[in-house]
Amino acid sequence: MIKTVDKLTKAEAAKELERLAREIAEHDRRYHAEDAPAISDAAYDALKRRNDAIEARFADLVRPDSPSHRVGARPSEKFAKVVHARPMLSLDNAFSDEDVADFVARVRRFLGWKESDQLIFTAEPKIDGLSASLRYEKGVFVQGATRGDGSEGEDITANLRTIKDIPLRLQGEVPRVFEVRGEVYMTHKDFFALNARQEKEGKPLFVNPRNTAAGAVRQLDPAMTAARPLHFFAYAWGEASAMPADTQWDMLQTFKSWGFKVNPLIRRCESMDEILAFYRHTEQRRASLGYDIDGVVYKVDRLDLQERLGFVSRSPRWAIAHKFPAEQAETVLLDIDIQVGRTGKLAPVAKLKPVTVGGVVVQNATLHNEDEIARKDVRVGDTVVVQRAGDVIPQIVRVVLEKRPRGAKPYQFPYKCPACGSHAVRETDEKTGKEEVDRRCTGGLICPAQAVERLRHFVSRDAFDIEGFGGTYIETLFEKGLLKEPADIFRLAKKPEALDRALAERRAELSAERRAREGKDEVAKKSKKDDDSKLVENLLSAIEARRKIGMDRFINALGIRHVGETNARLIARHFPSIEAFVGAMESDDAAAQLNEIGGIGDVLAQAVKDFFDEPHNRKLVDHLLKEVEVVPLAAPKIKGSPVAGKTVVFTGTLEKMTRQEAKARAESLGAKVAGSVSKNTDLVVAGPGAGSKLADAQKHGVQVIDEGAWLKMIGG
Repeated sequence: MIKTVDKLTKAEAAKELERLAREIAEHDRRYHAEDAPAISDAAYDALKRRNDAIEARFADLVRPDSPSHRVGARPSEKFAKVVHARPMLSLDNAFSDEDVADFVARVRRFLGWKESDQLIFTAEPKIDGLSASLRYEKGVFVQGATRGDGSEGEDITANLRTIKDIPLRLQGEVPRVFEVRGEVYMTHKDFFALNARQEKEGKPLFVNPRNTAAGAVRQLDPAMTAARPLHFFAYAWGEASAMPADTQWDMLQTFKSWGFKVNPLIRRCESMDEILAFYRHTEQRRASLGYDIDGVVYKVDRLDLQERLGFVSRSPRWAIAHKFPAEQAETVLLDIDIQVGRTGKLAPVAKLKPVTVGGVVVQNATLHNEDEIARKDVRVGDTVVVQRAGDVIPQIVRVVLEKRPRGAKPYQFPYKCPACGSHAVRETDEKTGKEEVDRRCTGGLICPAQAVERLRHFVSRDAFDIEGFGGTYIETLFEKGLLKEPADIFRLAKKPEALDRALAERRAELSAERRAREGKDEVAKKSKKDDDSKLVENLLSAIEARRKIGMDRFINALGIRHVGETNARLIARHFPSIEAFVGAMESDDAAAQLNEIGGIGDVLAQAVKDFFDEPHNRKLVDHLLKEVEVVPLAAPKIKGSPVAGKTVVFTGTLEKMTRQEAKARAESLGAKVAGSVSKNTDLVVAGPGAGSKLADAQKHGVQVIDEGAWLKMIGG
C-alpha cells in the first residue's frame, strides 16, 4: 500500500523523494527534449503534488535534484545553444479552488499585505504548445530559442521566422533590447487538415496538435517548419533594456501595439470570485476555442510586486497555473509485463487493449510497484479506467469491479528477476526496519538488464551525450561481447572491423522482414552496405568527440544511486579536479567531506562513499579515466554581486522586508542562506531581538551587520 504523506516516516519520505525525483526527471526529459511524453498530464501532476506535499512536511529532506528546483530538459545537440539572459522558468500548479486561495494568501503573506489591500491579477488561458523566446534588438527579430532546461535552450531562429504571427520587425517605439516570450501552437482546424493530407499521401498520422507544433519548430530544415501552419501567442518577456509599462495587463497591450497576437480571453480580476468565475467560463468554452489549453494562469498584475515576490527555485511566486481535470476512458488489461531497470528495480507495466483517450491512442500504463498493484487489486483481464495520456503511458485510475471476469486471479509479483533469474528482493531500511516499496534484482553486473541500462545511462543526454549511440547499439555490442563497461566504448576505435560486423549483423536481422516485403534489390544491398560503413564512421566520430567531458557529466554518468544531474553539478563545483574528488572518496572521511557541500545530505553522501568502497567500481572509474579527459567545472559567477558565493544568516526582526523576502533577495544574488551560524558562515544580518545566533557569530568571529548595512551592501 502506498502511504499517505501524513503517515510517512522521515526515512520513508527520503526514499520516496528519491524515487519521485528520478521518475519526474525522466518524464521532463521525454516531454521537453523529445516532444514525446510518456504519461498523462494528470499523472505527471499527481507525481509533482506528492513530491511537493512530502517536501512541505519534511523541509530538511528537500533534495538538490528535487523536481521543485528543476525545469524542462537539456536542449538537443542538433541545434546551437542559447543561454537565456533571464531564465525561462515554469509555473507551480493549482488543482482546486483551495489551491488558488492558498496561492493568493501566500502572496499577501510574503508582501505583508492585509485582506483589505487590493490585489489585482491577470487571468489567461494556458496554451498547450511549445514555449519560445524571441529576442529583438532595435525592434528587429534577431534570435529565437526554446525553453530547453530553463537556463539554456535551442536556437530555432530560422524556424520561428516562418511563423506569420511572429513579426520580424516591431511597430512603434521599442526598447533597444527586448525578449518577447510566448507559446507556439497549432489550431485544431489546421491539425485535422494536416492529418488528412498525411492520410491521403499514405504517411503516418500525427498524434496531437501540441506534439506536432513542437516537432515542427525543432526541424533542422526551416522549410519543413514553414510547411506546417503554426501560430504564436505572446504573454511574457525575458531580458529588457527598458520596461514600457508598469503592469502585466499594460505589457500585453504594448505587445499588441508592437504587432503580436495576444490571447483575447485574458482578463483583469480584482477578487477570488472573479478569478474562479473566469476559470469556470474558460473551462466551459475549452472545446470551442479551436486550440488546446490545459488550464488558466493567474499573475500578479503590478510589475513592482512581481519584482518583490521574485522566484522560488524553478517558478515565480507571483504566478500559478490552475489546471483542468484530466480526461478518462475504459479499456481491458491484457497482461502485466515486468521490466528491469538500471538499478535492478522490477517495474510492472500494464499492457492495455489500445484505446483512444482525448485523441491519443494508448496501450501501456505504469503500475509503479507490487504494493500499487495490490492496493488497486489490478488483475489480468480487468476492465480499468485510464487517465488521459501524452501519447504512450497513461495512469490507471481504478478497476471497474463490476466488469471483472470470472476466475480472474490476484497478480503474483515475481520473486526472481525475469532477465537473469536472480532473486528479486525488497531491501529493509536499517533505521526503520521496514521494507522498501521497490523489489530489486540481486544479480548486479551479471544481470544483462542492469548492465545494458547502466550503459544506456552512461551515453544518455544528461551524461556523456554520445550522439547516435542508442539503446539498440548498446544491446547489440553487449550481446556480441564488445561492450561490458563504459571504458569499452572508447576502446571501440581499436576494433572498427568487429564493430562494423556486429552492427551489420544486427541491422540485417532487424530489416529481414522489411526486405522480404520489398524484394531483393542488388543496388539497394550495395547502398545498405555503404550506409553501414558510414554508420560506423559516424559512431566512432561521436565517441571521439566525447573523450573530453565536463566533470559534472562524468560524475552523473557513473550511475551512482541518488546522484542525478543537479547533485553531480554540486559535487563537481566543490572539488577542483576529478583526481581530487576520487582521492577524497578513498579517504576515511569521504562522507563527511561530501556533507560539507550545501545541498548534499547524509543519504546521498553515504551512497557516493558506498559506490567508491566497491572495488569493482573503483576499477571501472580507473579504466575510464585512462580513456577520457575530465574538465573541472567552474563555479557560476553573478556580475556585480557583493555576496555571490557567501553564506548568510538572518537573525532577529527585519523591519524593511519580510524574512522570506530577504532570503529570496540574497539567493537571487548568489548567496547561500543558512539557518544556523557556523565557522563556514560569512555574514550575519542581525535585527532587533537577535539571540543565540548573534552569540554564535561572535564565537566564530563572523562579521555582523544590521539591516540597513545589508541593504546598502546589496544596493537597496
